[in-house]
Amino acid sequence: MNKKTKLELFDNPKPERDYNITIHCPEFTSVCPRTGQPDFGEIVIQYCPHKKCIELKSLKFYIQSYRNKGIFYEVLTNKILDDLAESCKPQWMIITANFTPRGGITTQVSAEYKVSRKK
Repeated sequence: MNKKTKLELFDNPKPERDYNITIHCPEFTSVCPRTGQPDFGEIVIQYCPHKKCIELKSLKFYIQSYRNKGIFYEVLTNKILDDLAESCKPQWMIITANFTPRGGITTQVSAEYKVSRKK
């Protein structure tokens, strides 16, 4: 994670209940590491919080930190999952990256984090 972009968290208001949070980031941009051309897409974050939830303003700045970064879709999706899961330690999380067409091809990459919690 970019050291300048710190994800902020807040206490889960209902830790005794399982519930799902879905966040859409429809204006995602990064750069193709091969061509230097911009890539446009949507990042969808789905998770079931454990003790902490992700604060949205800091998430916005984190997502924007990729704006000028040259990165492949697969690396990007897994990096976002690693950073967010490490930060908030959810019960589970799925990151889905949906990219707009490039050369007539669309790409969707999903990565999933699961943890088994013994009760």
